[in-house]
Amino acid sequence: MILRFFLFIALLSSCFAACREAQHPQQEYHPKKKTVKKVTAVKQDTTQRDSFCIAAVGDIMLGTSYPDNKTLPPDSAKGSFKNVFNELRNADVAIGNLEGTLLDTGAPANYRLHQLQRPWLFRMPVAYGGILKDAGFNLLSLANNHIGDFDDAGRKSTMHVLDSLGINYGGQVSHPTSVFKVNGVTYGFCAFAPNGYTLPILDLKYAGRIIQQLKQRCDIVIVSFHGGGEGTAFEHVPFGMELYVNEKRGDVNAFAHNAIDAGADIVLGNGPHVCRAMELYKGRLIAYSLGNFCTYRCVSVIGVCGMAPLLKAYVNKKGEFLSGRIIANIQSHNHGLEPDSLGRVITRIKMLTETDFPDAGLTISDNGLIMPVKE
Repeated sequence: MILRFFLFIALLSSCFAACREAQHPQQEYHPKKKTVKKVTAVKQDTTQRDSFCIAAVGDIMLGTSYPDNKTLPPDSAKGSFKNVFNELRNADVAIGNLEGTLLDTGAPANYRLHQLQRPWLFRMPVAYGGILKDAGFNLLSLANNHIGDFDDAGRKSTMHVLDSLGINYGGQVSHPTSVFKVNGVTYGFCAFAPNGYTLPILDLKYAGRIIQQLKQRCDIVIVSFHGGGEGTAFEHVPFGMELYVNEKRGDVNAFAHNAIDAGADIVLGNGPHVCRAMELYKGRLIAYSLGNFCTYRCVSVIGVCGMAPLLKAYVNKKGEFLSGRIIANIQSHNHGLEPDSLGRVITRIKMLTETDFPDAGLTISDNGLIMPVKE
């Protein structure tokens, strides 16, 4: 039995691809009481406007102090977003997927198991929360498979830090949604994943109810999901249930359409660590995966995994998509996040969109401009 156990552990470790992250058991939760946090944003704008900007990026992981400080950036992450400050700070809403915890000390969940294989455990120092705030992020998704790397201590510390900074968030069963106001517009946010203690991506009816309730209270509803397989083999949307390491990762096309049917105005995907196509559905924008954005050292940034788009989507007060722009960036382990003058991620997303959604309802130009197709 002992020999079989170690053979199983070795087989599991070999499944980790170049862009692989640690997994946690899939669980679905249906809380009886939905916690909604209401935050009044600092930004104020009394002028009449007909468009509002949502800046969206994929995975954010600014370095981990586990197992030691060798995997923390030498500048304490202060320069992580220096090349995109203006794009993030000038948006009404700037959102990313926080792929890990904000926690200074503590042992990981399932500690003994992680001693038998290489760990992918993300514990960002608490002080790094200020880096996110200073960059302009006012909304983060906590629905992913790394928010639980350090069990309840990590989840609670992360939420406490974001609360103290006035950064809105959602996706945890204990805090599924946020409602907040920026420049006279009321936004609602929720996020879903196939992982424990997160809102379940696999239950479309439940997701629809959460989104519908938000839309009744808000002008614009933003939905994030963490779904799909991981790595370079998963750039395309498969239009069916995705499995990865024997875990159901959701039917992301069905989820996104269901979300918009229920009242979502923009749907933003993450999880595959590569970019995926975009689509316009019922006048609302879907980005099926925004890939990695700022992931120091412990996440592969080789090839397409290093392409780091910053999406700027402009919507009206009803949430209808007006236009957008993909700002091309690229990551390397030596230089971090940098502008990409070659625009490689624009070319990639354009190709994936034209391949997977020939009737996507939008066009992407070579310089990253996204426009709805006029009927």
